[in-house]
Parts: sequence; structure tokens; C-alpha cells
Amino acid sequence: MGPAFYIAGAVAILSTLMVITRFNIMHALLYFIVSLLSIAVIFYLYGAPFMAALEVIVYAGAIMVLIIFFVMMLNLGPQTAGDEARWLTPRIWIGPSILCLVLLAELVYLILQPAGTAGDVITVDPKAVGMSLFGPYILAVELAGMLLMAGIVGAYHLGRQKKKIVHRFLERTSDV
Repeated sequence: MGPAFYIAGAVAILSTLMVITRFNIMHALLYFIVSLLSIAVIFYLYGAPFMAALEVIVYAGAIMVLIIFFVMMLNLGPQTAGDEARWLTPRIWIGPSILCLVLLAELVYLILQPAGTAGDVITVDPKAVGMSLFGPYILAVELAGMLLMAGIVGAYHLGRQKKKIVHRFLERTSDV
């Protein structure tokens, strides 16, 4: 597990630094996904394949869609259409693609290893994760759900377009 852990950790640190230093939210989002994928590889290394799958599905999948949804709701007008076209250039995908290829090569190498090389790693099954989440940590799970709901409601109110209402007596001021 030695070099594989360090490679995944280095990719996680590098991609997280790229998230922090990017000015464009779409660039940061790409590196954020790579960071979450590298954390999933670390979970897999520690004998928690279920947590690795949850990391990919919940965080790298759902939160990515949520961030894109927020960006779409907070559409700032026609000037953002040109910005969005520049965000999708192939040059932007090179860095995250290289880091993802490193993670993919590492994961394929780990999967092809013999089964007995794990050492003292204890596998965590989905039932234990569910019992832990909905047992002693139920309050934290509910609070996280309410926080996400508050974020969605806040983004909706920030992004909705307010219709300009003109009183009927003020509509025809140019006729006089």
C-alpha cells in the first residue's frame, strides 16, 4: 500500500491546491472532482470499497451536478455565454485528465494485485456504514441535509429573475 497511497495523496493535494488557486469556478470544479476521486482511491486502499463508491457517486457525481446547477441558476446574462464557451476548450481539460489517468493507472494496478497483500486492513460493509450514519450520527446527517436544502433555497432566491413592474399610469408618460 506504500507507494499507491503516496501517489493518491500527492494527486489529492495537488488537485486541491489547484481548486483553491483557480479563479474560474468551472476550472476549480474539474480539479475538485479529481481531488474527490483521489480520496476515493485512498478509501479503496484502506479496505473500504463501499466508501470509495459512495465518494464517487455522492461527492464527485452529485455535488458536481449541484455546483453546475447553481452556476446555471446564477446566470449573469449574455456576457457569460462567451465565458462558458471558453471554459470548454480542450486546453482546460489537460491538467485534470493527466491527474485522472494517474489515478486510473494506480487503481488498475491495485485491482490486479493478489488478494492477500492487504495486511491488517479491515473491510467495512455497507450495513456497518448505515448503522453508523443512522445510529449515533443521525443528528449530523439531518443537519447536513438541512444545510444543503438551505443552500438550494438560497441559490434559487439569488438566481431568480425579478420582473420589473411598472404601474399602469406610468406606462404612457411619453404620449403626453
